[in-house]
Amino acid sequence: MAELTDRAAARRPDGPVLRVRGLVKSYGPLRVVDDVSFDIEAGEVLTLLGPSGCGKSTTLRMIAGLDQPDAGEVWVRGRLVASPAKKIMVPPEGRKVGLVFQSYAIWPHMTVADNIGYPLKVRGLDREAIATKVTEIIALVKLSGLGGRMPTELSGGQQQRVALARALVYEPDLLLLDEPLSNLDSVLRKEMRSQIKLLQSRLATTVLYVTHDQEEAMALSNRIVVMNYGRIEQTGRPDAIYDQPSTRFVRDFVGETIRLRGSISSDARPLRVRIGACTIEASDGDYGSLRLEREVEVSIRPEDIRLQENTIAGDNCLSGHVIEATYFGDRFECVIRIDGVDEPVVVKGDRRRKIVAKDRVVLAVDRACVRIWPL
Repeated sequence: MAELTDRAAARRPDGPVLRVRGLVKSYGPLRVVDDVSFDIEAGEVLTLLGPSGCGKSTTLRMIAGLDQPDAGEVWVRGRLVASPAKKIMVPPEGRKVGLVFQSYAIWPHMTVADNIGYPLKVRGLDREAIATKVTEIIALVKLSGLGGRMPTELSGGQQQRVALARALVYEPDLLLLDEPLSNLDSVLRKEMRSQIKLLQSRLATTVLYVTHDQEEAMALSNRIVVMNYGRIEQTGRPDAIYDQPSTRFVRDFVGETIRLRGSISSDARPLRVRIGACTIEASDGDYGSLRLEREVEVSIRPEDIRLQENTIAGDNCLSGHVIEATYFGDRFECVIRIDGVDEPVVVKGDRRRKIVAKDRVVLAVDRACVRIWPL
């Protein structure tokens, strides 16, 4: 197992492992990937995140060589592997990339060991070398003792580990994972997410991960590329994507957001925004175009709003009353109508504090977490 880690470290290139430039793919009049560009550095996990149909899996398939782009280029370890303009289209087996799909795609007539060793067999390694590498990777993915089993004798999580081991056994330059956990139940999904993270960290494998699951993206990624309608909306670290969304789509797709309409009540700094009968401040930002009485939308993450113990509104507070309170064991979720605002908001409260309908409440808002969006 130490040998696998050492070999992975020795293969690190000077430049990006993957370079994607201006990828375009259309099906008839529908452009599903529209001018997509990004790099992945050695040992990095980069995730393509977005809703179904946003073009993330098609992007991965073009990188893998399963689909041919209409335009753009793909470089793997400094080698051009796809370029319609230059009439280059290296087949998947010539790109030295590992693939793991949602469906696992392991062969039911082969044992676990034979499934994992198959990529080495087709590359012409001798039986002894194959056996050594298979034993190493089986131990690494925690399948020791199961090499002789058939896939039908395995659980879903074990089958996924077989697919992962098969993709890693020939030490690919790049590992491509396309919604690999979506067929697992929530408990197995969390377990496999942790195992993938540990395995990637140990092997320093360079990974392109595709998912619509925000938690997976946040937990596994060094950087996230958020896609929508075939285009990149934002690229950045998980914390930047969450805390500093650059578009409304990113703001609303990644995590939960409370949105409130208001108007600028003071354009001095910090900005003050009137929301119904209440006023809150926003920390300094790039709000130079906002003027007095301008209508805006305020967005706040639910965790940045605190239900006060008392009902005396202090600085940066919103007051209102509870319409409904639901107990979930670890928390209360309260539907609250803010004074002077028609649309209610949902706020999470401490499970130890009993809250019931019609209670008056005060919501303390962290001004550093308030974002203002012009309407």
